[in-house]
Amino acid sequence: MIAQAERERIIALIQREVVPAIGCTEPVAVALCVAKATEVLGKCPETITARLSANILKNAMGVGIPGTGMIGLPIAIALGALKGKSEYGLEVLKDITPESVEEGKQMIAGQGIKIELKDGIEEKLYIEVVCSADGDEATAIISGGHTNFVYAERNGQVLFDHRTKAGAEADTEEVELNLSKVYDFATTTPLDEIRFILEAKRLNLQAAERSFKGNYGHELGKTLQGSRSEQSIMGSNTFTHILSYTSAACDARMAGAMIPVMSNSGSGNQGIAATLPVVVFAEENHKTEEELIRALVLSHLTAIYIKQNLGRLSALCGCVVAATGSSCGITYLMGGEYKQVAYAVQNMIANLTGMICDGAKPSCALKLTSGVSTAVFSAILAMEGKCVTSVEGIIEDNVDFSIRNLTKIGSEGMNETDKLVLDIMTHKHCD
Repeated sequence: MIAQAERERIIALIQREVVPAIGCTEPVAVALCVAKATEVLGKCPETITARLSANILKNAMGVGIPGTGMIGLPIAIALGALKGKSEYGLEVLKDITPESVEEGKQMIAGQGIKIELKDGIEEKLYIEVVCSADGDEATAIISGGHTNFVYAERNGQVLFDHRTKAGAEADTEEVELNLSKVYDFATTTPLDEIRFILEAKRLNLQAAERSFKGNYGHELGKTLQGSRSEQSIMGSNTFTHILSYTSAACDARMAGAMIPVMSNSGSGNQGIAATLPVVVFAEENHKTEEELIRALVLSHLTAIYIKQNLGRLSALCGCVVAATGSSCGITYLMGGEYKQVAYAVQNMIANLTGMICDGAKPSCALKLTSGVSTAVFSAILAMEGKCVTSVEGIIEDNVDFSIRNLTKIGSEGMNETDKLVLDIMTHKHCD
């Protein structure tokens, strides 16, 4: 069993990284930064300038903003100024009303909102907001984590400046993880210390079930649950239920539904993919509450571990990371031990490495479905004792080295891909 002091650090890490969020975390993080700058300014701003890293811009362009029926950053920025409260974190927009949305539209029409690409920075998660009114000006900066404020000033008076620590990504490096430690923590920690993870089940299951009752995004979840596709083509079974529930929650979230989800490492979609496949498998196979808790912790902490090496935002689709976590959780629920869990990770890395992130948008539901279907396949293979070997591709005998290879490709090797994707997204030909 892991020593108590280290257990407490890991628990604190999970509680930092697995938190509720309303709406896609990139535009919401921009709204959060606007809310802080507005609070520092002390009045409603007349002009707002948001300078963003390329990855933030990419993930905020095509996604619905909760409670607005609108897409993109301008309305998120306007509502951050009008109704946002920085103390709410990633739920910063939970107080918006139809009236405030109309106010936000008027603010946009007034052309006081400017959105720019921030040049000359290496940080992929960077948000700088400048608000001004009546000759006063305030600046707030988020960097390294979606809620990690590193700078604030008003009229040249600096309130705080932690920018040299921005790369620390909200202190996640204080806990050194490897897959063996992740597995040991999930399977041996006293249950009462990790029972809080069940809130992820409640929120994300609720999001899926509400999505089934509405019409969100591409309605992939509802389509997979419908009689024609699920019954006649794919059948009605645990596998198809995993796909439909996971994609349904993503449908609602990406369409801007006012529905909170439990995120992982700053991503609601990653939280969904790390949670719902494990929950559906556990419920349909009559697993105990303890088994579900431990499987969810294994899934979420595996995702956190991989993201520690990959970074908050990258060219690699986050579903690769989260689905790898859920594959571990499913393998555990199938009766797998550490060896089989490691096999599942190797199988996932051999398959999904290289899936690009082309921004947050309704079609992310398709990518999540690809990820979690691979998670199930990888778990099944692992339980049969089958694992991709070290003579194949980027896989090494040591699973932690394979994870490093995956994250190195995502954080370094795909940088040019990331630039090209953003260039394509911002120069589309509209007929």
